[in-house]
Parts: sequence; structure tokens; C-alpha cells
Amino acid sequence: MRLGVTCAKDAYEQVRKLLDKKPPLRRKSFDNSDSLRLRATWMYYSHGRTQREIAERLGVSRTTVIRLLEEARQRHEIKFWIEEAEERCVQLGIQLEAQLGLEEAIVIPAGDNHDEISDSVGLALGKYLSNAVSDHMTIGVGWGRTLTASLVSFRSTMRQGVKIMSLLGGSVEPIPPNPVEYCWRLGSTMGADCYMFPSPLIVDCAETKNNLINHCGLGTIFDMAKNLDMAVLSVGDIGPDGTSLARRLMSQRDLDELIAAGCVADVLCNFINAAGQDIIHPIDDRVMSVDLRELENCRHKILATGGHHRDRAIIAAVKRLGIHTLVTDQSAAEAILQRQTGAKADL
Repeated sequence: MRLGVTCAKDAYEQVRKLLDKKPPLRRKSFDNSDSLRLRATWMYYSHGRTQREIAERLGVSRTTVIRLLEEARQRHEIKFWIEEAEERCVQLGIQLEAQLGLEEAIVIPAGDNHDEISDSVGLALGKYLSNAVSDHMTIGVGWGRTLTASLVSFRSTMRQGVKIMSLLGGSVEPIPPNPVEYCWRLGSTMGADCYMFPSPLIVDCAETKNNLINHCGLGTIFDMAKNLDMAVLSVGDIGPDGTSLARRLMSQRDLDELIAAGCVADVLCNFINAAGQDIIHPIDDRVMSVDLRELENCRHKILATGGHHRDRAIIAAVKRLGIHTLVTDQSAAEAILQRQTGAKADL
């Protein structure tokens, strides 16, 4: 059974209520034993670490790790989620909300590598969506490993009248994750009507793109995208060492030109610079995805990704889209705050 940690919605609502009071009140800090217990439980159940590995990571004995895990079990903290959030993550979330103008920031403990981070942020996203999705919503979804990982923790409950649509085409090659697959799998868990985007993500020319949109039924997707209740998105980082999945689908020449033009991020294969401005490039005429301008009226935009290397990409996406909810990890949160303030977050 895979479990996860999230800064629960109720905890955030309580914290925000406290902040509204004068003078501001602070949530009682965890003591060292609380922090160790939660970290040990997180690594054991979410990341699959052995008790010996956890002991070495935390600088304690294996006997201590066994005791911490048993305490977590007796406290009923081990369900599908560890219900409490670390104080550090809560405070980072509050700081991100203030710095980026977010309605809500959900921060989870950092993983040790890109795969762990993607899986963990995805688990938090799935938990969040389980509560956020309600009847009669129209939802647009993007792609990426993080979004795919959300399927593990998304609560399979039937919703009435939900429509879910992919906001970009798929890959004709066996490159996971596939945008169309995520849309279908998420929709099937809640009995939603699924609107696929039956097209390659990148086509050969502008004429093909126009024909698919105007004469092959894809115009419906673009029309629906203008009036979404929710958009679930991720962002990739573009650069010489970038990890965006879009890199796999474009030529090296296109990538080099985008980097030279100042591109730092892509959302739905829409390319943007550090200021959150669109990068105009010939590849735009061949990319089969909804233009970010079509999402301006979306009532709830959710961005989920993590890793300190994506700090610039996250900031750019928030600026461009006016993100309402950010789901990320501790390493990304700290890097974002340092970049925004020029100093380390005051924790």
C-alpha cells in the first residue's frame, strides 16, 4: 500500500483563520519526536525505504525507527495519508501564497530524486483532487508524470455530470506518460464523460493543425476550454539541462532556438519566459494543444510539480496563468522563495 503526506486542506483553513486575527497566532510547533516520527513514516510508507536506510538518513538507531513507526500506527496516523503536516511545510505554503499571490499552496516533504518528487507531489495532488472535484464540473487536464501519479491516491467516487477533457494531443510513440491516457484514466474513476484530443501532440505543418481543428471535430475541445471549472496542469523546465517531457518531441534546433529566445518553461507545450510571457516560435503552428489564453476564464487553475530545478518554471507558470492552487515539494518551495526574496525562507 502506498501512502503519502499532504498539508491537509483543513489544516490550511485553520492556519488562514489564525492569520486573519490580530495579532497573528501561530500553530503550535512540532517537537523533535513529532518531526522524526512523521519523516520516518513518510520515508517508510511513501518512498519504500528500509528501516536501516531511514535510520542512516535521520541519524538514529534502527531500534528508534521501529519505535517511531509503531508510535505512528498507535496514533492512527497511518491511513491512506499521514493526516498531520510538518510545520515547515505549512509555513512554506503560507509564504508561497503571500509571495506568488496564490489562494492555496500545498507543500510536501522533499524527496531524494526527480522520480520520488514526481510521485510524491502526484500523491498529494490526487488527495487534493479527491476533495476538490464535485458534481457537474468541466475539467481540463494536462500531462506529465506528476499528474499520472495522482491516480494512485485519487478517491474513486462516482460524480454526477462531470466532463473531463485533455487539453493537448498525445504521443504516437510509446513514451509514458501519454496525455490522452491520463484524461481517460482519471475520468473513468468518477464516471465522467471524457473528451479526448485525438491528435499527435506535434504535427507536420500549420495546415494540418488548422484542418484538424476546423474540419475534424477538434474545435469542440477548444470551445470547451474557454469555460472550464477546473484545469489540472503541470509545468516543465526548459533549458540546457531541462527535464521537460516536451524535449523528447521536438528537434534539437527548435529547443536551442527556444532557449536562445529566453524560454524557461512549457505548459501544455506553450512556451514562456521567466516573466511569464509567451515565446513566439514557429513550433507554435505545429503544436496541438489549447492556447494558454483560452484558460484565462478558468475558475480554478491547479499547478502540480516539484524539484528545486523547476523554481523558475513554476514562477513563470504562476505569472502567466494566475494559478489558484500550487501543489509542490519542500525543495521547490525553498528555491522559489529564495529566488523571489533573494534570501532563504525564514523558517
